[in-house]
This record gives sequence, structure tokens and C-alpha cells, in this order.
Amino acid sequence: MNPQKRSIRLGKTGPIVFPVALGCMGMSGSYGATDEGESIATIRHAIERGITLLDTGDFYGMGHNEMLIRRAIEGVRDRVQLSVKFGALRGPDGRWFGIDTRPSAVKTFAAYSLKRLGVDVIDVYRPARLDPAVPIEDTVGAVAELVKAGYVRHIGLSEVGAETIRRAASVHPVVDLQIEYSIATRGPEGRIFPALAEVGASATLYGVFSRGLLTGSKVGGPGDSRGFFPRFHEDNRAQNEVATVRVRRLATEGGRTPAQLLLGWVLAKQPALVPVIGARTRSQVDDALGAIEHPLSPGEVAALEALVPDDAIAGSRYAAEQMKHLDSER
Repeated sequence: MNPQKRSIRLGKTGPIVFPVALGCMGMSGSYGATDEGESIATIRHAIERGITLLDTGDFYGMGHNEMLIRRAIEGVRDRVQLSVKFGALRGPDGRWFGIDTRPSAVKTFAAYSLKRLGVDVIDVYRPARLDPAVPIEDTVGAVAELVKAGYVRHIGLSEVGAETIRRAASVHPVVDLQIEYSIATRGPEGRIFPALAEVGASATLYGVFSRGLLTGSKVGGPGDSRGFFPRFHEDNRAQNEVATVRVRRLATEGGRTPAQLLLGWVLAKQPALVPVIGARTRSQVDDALGAIEHPLSPGEVAALEALVPDDAIAGSRYAAEQMKHLDSER
């Protein structure tokens, strides 16, 4: 698989990347116990398979994820782009207690990320959420100063709505928005994707497997954060299992795995955007990338949408309190 033959530019001014990115959050405990050796091997294997964009956050595993990536990219830094989210606040017990994107905090977060990653520059730097206490213009302006100083190459956003996208882009070019998008989460099609096109920005799309819901993955115990998401709750299980079975059946009929069908749908629907896969093993990377070699036909896209319509999945993508604070849901 030659990344030179398959590539996408993030926005009008961003980096050229492989059409699928690797999200590394799950390698730092978010979905339960992990194997650090396999995590490093998975990142390196993904790079060998052509993937160039690695996505992380400074709060994933309280900095563990960035240090893991540092080890994995040793000797191959020139082959990857690093996308880093910042701003989320967590206590020593791992609990979340807000967001801070004040200009002084932005620069402090960046300094620590550069050190943990062992790099001189971050390729795409983005606030993880909109800070209700800080105008987005101030946050983007602070990142723009980091761009000017050479510590950051490009500015991204995460989980913000159309108006915030426009306001951010009025300060400095934005290369992409990170937003959840899948057959089970199609909301961005309404206002957010058109706003991105308007300002010349792209998107990196996470949750393409609905956090494993539609591939049949089960919550793995107390360390698995999916237990807090409504779609995995017991009262939604029966309805969502129906959709999972339908996905599995259609995938089998087409000679695919569920992951290839779901990723293939995203690639077909949004060919100019970049899905982010949360693979934690080398075999999961290989499985997902089969979607590129075996694209869906228009008929197969329609068939999946008929089997999994907008109302097929029970439960919101985050808990009610989190949904209330998501700028992208306003």
C-alpha cells in the first residue's frame, strides 16, 4: 500500500496524510487493560502500512499516550504527523473536571506535550473542547502564536459547531475539525460539514465503529470507559444488538468484516475526509485497512443505510451531562 498513491490534504493549507489515521487513545487504558509492547508494535505496523497521521491527547492516560508514541516513532518521526488535543483537566484519580484553553494554559500544555513526545514541533494542535469561559478567538490566537514561533505547524479544532468553526477560521486557517461520525452518528452532515467546506477545512472522523458497538466489541470491565456511554447501557442493549447483527450479516454477504463495512461506508460517504481508527493491535490495523482495498459500491452504501437508519441506535453518544456541554451539538 503506497501512501504516495493514496493521500488527502487536510484543508487548504494542512499536511498531506494517508486517508485513514490511527487514534491512539485506547492504548492508554480508556477501553481497559492494554499491552504496551503490542501498542508500540501496532503504531509501528500502522506506519509501515502507510498510515501517517497519529492522533493523541495530552490527557490520554495522564500523558502516558504521548510518551508511548514517543517510543513508537523513534527513528521514523519524519514519516508521521502528530495530531494533539489539549485543554481537558483531570485529577490524580483520573476524574474529569473541566476544560482550560486560556492562552497561558495553551502554551503551557504545548510545552509539556513537546517534551513528552520528544519532538520540536507538533503537526496539528487542537483544543479538545470549546471552553465556555474563553472566546475561541483567544484560544486560536494563542495557538497561532505557537505556529509563528515554530512549535506548531497547523491548527485544528475538536467537537465544535458551525459558528465556532467560522469564528476560529477568521483568526487563522484551520486545517481540520475532529468530530464523531459513523453510520450511527450522522449529525455533522447537516451544518458542520458545510461550514468546514465554507472555510476550507477538512475533518478527522473518530468513532467510525461507534466505539466497537457495531463491530460486536463488549465493555471490558471497570477500566473500560464505554460503560459510561448510553449506547452501551443495559436498557439500550437489545435494540443496538439488532443493528450489530444486521451489520455483521451484510458484511459477511459482501466478503468483508464488520470493521471493513463500517469504515468503507465512511470512506464512501466522505472521500475528502479522514477517518480515525482506534486500533489497539496489529491485526485490527490490517483488518480496517482492508476497507481501502475493497471499497463499497453505491448499492452497498444504500443497503447499509437501509439496515441501519438514523433511528436504529438507542442512546446518545455521550452521557447527558457531557452532551449538554458539546458545542457541536448546539
